[in-house]
Amino acid sequence: MHYVIGIISYLCTKIVMIMKLKFTIHYGTQWGESLHVVVSYLSSDGTRKTANLLMLTDDGSFWTLETSVVESRQHPMESFSYHYQVEDEEGHVLRREWTMIPRTYHFDTSKNYVLSDLWRDIPIQYHLYSSAYITTKGLVRDEQVNPLRMPLYRKTILFRVSAPQLLKGQSLAIVGSHPALGDWNAARYLRMEYLGQYDWMLSVNVDAVLLPLEYKYVIIDDATNTLVTWEEGDNRTTDGLLPPDITAVPDGTVLVAYGENLRIKEQTWRAAGVVVPVFSLRSDSSYGVGDFGDLRRLVDWAVLTGMKVIQILPVNDTSTSHSWSDSYPYNIVSAFALHPHYLDLEAFGSLKSKTKMTAYHRQRRELNAIGYSDYEAVDRVKAAFIDDLFEERGKQTLDSEAFRSWFEANRDWLEPYAQWLSSQSSQSSPTSLSSQSSLARTFFLQYHLHLQLKAAADYARSKGIILKGDIPIGVNFDSVETKMHPALFNLDSQTGAPPDAFSQNGQNWGFPTYNWSDRSIVPWWHRRLEWMAQYFDAFRIDHVLGFFRIWEVPVDAIFGILGHFSPALPLTVGEIEYFGLPFRKDFMTRPFINDRVIERLFGIHAQFVKENFLLARSYGLYDLKAEYNTQRKVRDHFEGRNDENSLWIRDGLYRLISGVLFLEDPRQPDMYHPRIGIYNEPVFDALTNEEKDAFMRLYNNFFYQRHNFFWGAEAIRRLTDVFGQTRMLCCAEDLGMLPDCVAPVLDSLRILTLEIQSMPKQNGYEFTHLDGNPYRSVATFSTHDMSPLRLWWEESPERTQRYYVTMLQKQGRAPEHLPAHLAEEIIARHLYCPSMLCMLSLQDWLAMDGELRFKNPREERINVPSDPYNHWKYRMHLTIDYLLKADKYNNKVRTMITRSRRSE
Repeated sequence: MHYVIGIISYLCTKIVMIMKLKFTIHYGTQWGESLHVVVSYLSSDGTRKTANLLMLTDDGSFWTLETSVVESRQHPMESFSYHYQVEDEEGHVLRREWTMIPRTYHFDTSKNYVLSDLWRDIPIQYHLYSSAYITTKGLVRDEQVNPLRMPLYRKTILFRVSAPQLLKGQSLAIVGSHPALGDWNAARYLRMEYLGQYDWMLSVNVDAVLLPLEYKYVIIDDATNTLVTWEEGDNRTTDGLLPPDITAVPDGTVLVAYGENLRIKEQTWRAAGVVVPVFSLRSDSSYGVGDFGDLRRLVDWAVLTGMKVIQILPVNDTSTSHSWSDSYPYNIVSAFALHPHYLDLEAFGSLKSKTKMTAYHRQRRELNAIGYSDYEAVDRVKAAFIDDLFEERGKQTLDSEAFRSWFEANRDWLEPYAQWLSSQSSQSSPTSLSSQSSLARTFFLQYHLHLQLKAAADYARSKGIILKGDIPIGVNFDSVETKMHPALFNLDSQTGAPPDAFSQNGQNWGFPTYNWSDRSIVPWWHRRLEWMAQYFDAFRIDHVLGFFRIWEVPVDAIFGILGHFSPALPLTVGEIEYFGLPFRKDFMTRPFINDRVIERLFGIHAQFVKENFLLARSYGLYDLKAEYNTQRKVRDHFEGRNDENSLWIRDGLYRLISGVLFLEDPRQPDMYHPRIGIYNEPVFDALTNEEKDAFMRLYNNFFYQRHNFFWGAEAIRRLTDVFGQTRMLCCAEDLGMLPDCVAPVLDSLRILTLEIQSMPKQNGYEFTHLDGNPYRSVATFSTHDMSPLRLWWEESPERTQRYYVTMLQKQGRAPEHLPAHLAEEIIARHLYCPSMLCMLSLQDWLAMDGELRFKNPREERINVPSDPYNHWKYRMHLTIDYLLKADKYNNKVRTMITRSRRSE
């Protein structure tokens, strides 16, 4: 008896009340899938408890769950939030509904909540939720959805809706079919409460109200309190929120009506902007390379011309050798550290030593006198200045409270990065500081780089300008990321691209591929995006196809042509033979080398190659010697030999090695990938006609049909996991060999595509019609990997003539050099196209002014993808200060942008 009394006493002390939550949702699942609701309870002391609850169904379509929540005096609950997700039989999450705007409500233990929901996909107006839109409209940033304490009655309906279409000075209200909802009287609307992040809610007493109710949301002008407009479509109804036999809300129940978004057409949001790397910016204050101070100056020019977006290339550190190879901005050594070259030295004022300052100012004039950015010279000068700066002000910075706070928030990446840099000191390094001082110098440098980029970003936001960043698809093989997180990468392979118009041998970017099976990869990406969101409101996903499938190249290969797609569904021997091709492993997976091939590739050097690089075997065939049987071994052998004959032999050996019909999968023995483009190689000619036909059937099925659904499912999972919760506007670089699944996946995830008129995505066309661009896209004429407009115009007179006649609808012969007025027309056509963003390179913007543009268009190209030794050195020939004073030109640009309705 005493035991029972003790239990009752304990329960009376601990338990306050039990609340019931009832969830219902219509969602069609496949066999083996189950629907779960993940509920999170927040207590007043900050304690959060989460439960993953399996829902029940009879038909795989209508799912229900009823659960009880017990509240204790020790941890009274403040609110609860939840979302739905689909899981497989092993508990893997297959799909999760959109959770950027959380379903969160105040917790009232005296009530039972009935939550009859619709699955929430990413909304069509997703861009309106982005920080990019918020910045251009001057709206409140970083809002949270607050679980407001609404008045609850004996019988309550909570009406809730998301309304991103509202403009400044507007609120939301509700009018409905019952007197409790205004009886359809426009003057008796009920104002709703704002929760944050575009969500509005209202509690209504329905004590004597019979269901169903019909209602609509209406927009109210805050200044006049007048009804502006009703939402479109049929009336909303409470029908279906409760079982059909229940005609009133039960006592003590809160019925939540939270369905689709406000049904009203939003104002079309379109913007124009400029694309320019930070290193390409020029001012009198910078030291031979653009810096974050110049980026702030460029914001003023964007404001002056009516542009809303500034897009830059990656600004991460790439320093490995302190030579020209480090100028490649996508070869990053850290996903977080900023590049030292972008530090604005002028922002620090003068050093104490006047002699040193005189020398530095002289060096600055010399660097700025060069027409391009000299990476190695800039590296030496800036490193020396930073050393002096650190010696004078390092202690003051590192002792400050602001630095210590920043350090604690970033030490997860900052300390490993600094230690990695210190370990590189045995290589060529611009600083001779001690190891301990080197770490402190790195902290000092990264802190000030952060302050300067953050200041530029904050200044841009204050002016309504979006900074658009760039996320490289990979990281350097020898980087702090691969050292810190080796499990996230496949270090036995490299990323690249299959052969295309830019490179007939494919591209090898030299980055390790990602190991997507490691569970820590998604948190790593989230941390990366969190870091980027400090500075950017939008970003470009470099090579978004890598999230569908990456082109994986063996580490011993030089060219991308020996790569294969990963993930993929390689072929078994049985599948190969199903297409009618008898499989002969020795013949089909080893380089095919006979006398005819040798004579064809090496000519007068054929005998020399046979004697020095090959081993004869039966049937007139040859093998490569073991010391030359990979492209990397061949490259190493010919290192430093640049005479014509050596290069001839080297390149011929490269091609011999790549002459295989099938590549064995590196992780799945006895499974094979057809080598891309092999039908142009001698080994294909060695097949019979029947075998050729069978191989081409297999080849076309493999590359154009077999993987479509598989890659689409992979991309949805990866892109959703990585980018699903970011407020930055996501823009894809979706160029290259596009599977059919790419367009629908990007559209379903509301990711902007990249549309280039001279690179149509539809087969059979040379150019696309700009009016056919999708709204959710970025329109441009050229990227940093392409020739700018004027150079493109001159490269192929035949192509230019066709463009001149078909796209510009001109008669006669096209001019040899692009005149300014035609450049202006091309730019205007892009501005008027439907694309959400029109982003043009600085070179292309300047092309429409004969006086401002650079005289030699060949000097305006930034990168040549087929050249692995390309120097990234383009620098604008005008200073930003000069550009700010070009009133006639700036007025023209502003007029064009205004008339195309991209400045609103």
